[in-house]
Amino acid sequence: MARIEDIMTLAPVIPVLVIHDPAHARPVAEALVAGGLRALEVTLRTECALDVIAEMAKVEGAVVGAGTVLNGDDLKSSVDAGARFIVSPGLTANVAHAANACEVPLLPGTANASDIMRGLDLGLTHFKFFPAVAAGGIPALKALSAPFGQARFCPTGGIKADTAADWLGLPSVLCVGGSWLVPAGTPDVAAITARAKQAAALKA
Repeated sequence: MARIEDIMTLAPVIPVLVIHDPAHARPVAEALVAGGLRALEVTLRTECALDVIAEMAKVEGAVVGAGTVLNGDDLKSSVDAGARFIVSPGLTANVAHAANACEVPLLPGTANASDIMRGLDLGLTHFKFFPAVAAGGIPALKALSAPFGQARFCPTGGIKADTAADWLGLPSVLCVGGSWLVPAGTPDVAAITARAKQAAALKA
C-alpha cells in the first residue's frame, strides 16, 4: 500500500475535480499530468464519478483518487473503479477502518483539534484541512498545527491560484487542494495544462 505522504508530495497542488461527462475524463487527466500534476482527486459529486475515475486511471502517470467519500460503500466502489487514494470531507472511524480493509491511503478532513486527535488515535498523521478558508484560514491552521508537530496537512476549500503559495509556506503543509485548475464545461486542454504547470512550479 502506498503512503498518503508519497501521494501528497507528488506535486504542490492536488486538483479537486468535479467532472460531469466521462468523455472529458481522459483529456483532463492528460492535461493535468502533462502540466506536472499527477495526483488527481475526482469528487463523488456526480453520477458519473466512478466512470471518470476508471477513465482517468488509464492515463499514464496519473494517480487517481476519490474525493467526497462519505462511507465504506463509497470507498469500496471507488477502489474498485481504480482509485488509489481516498479523500473524505470529515473523519469517521468507519471510513478509516474501510480504508485499512481496502489497503488504500486515506486523507480525511479535519477542521479542529478534536478531529486531529481522533485521527491520531486511529493511527493517522496526514489530514485535509477543510474547509480551509471558511474554517479560519492560515491563522487557524497555524494555531491548530502547533500542538500536533507530527501532523501534516493538505488545506482544501477556498484556496485559489494567487493564495496557494501562502498556504504552502506553512511548515505543516505538504500540498493544497485546488478546484481552480479545471473550470466547469468543455475542457480547454491547453489552458488546463498551463494552469497545471503554474501550480506544479509552486514550492511546498
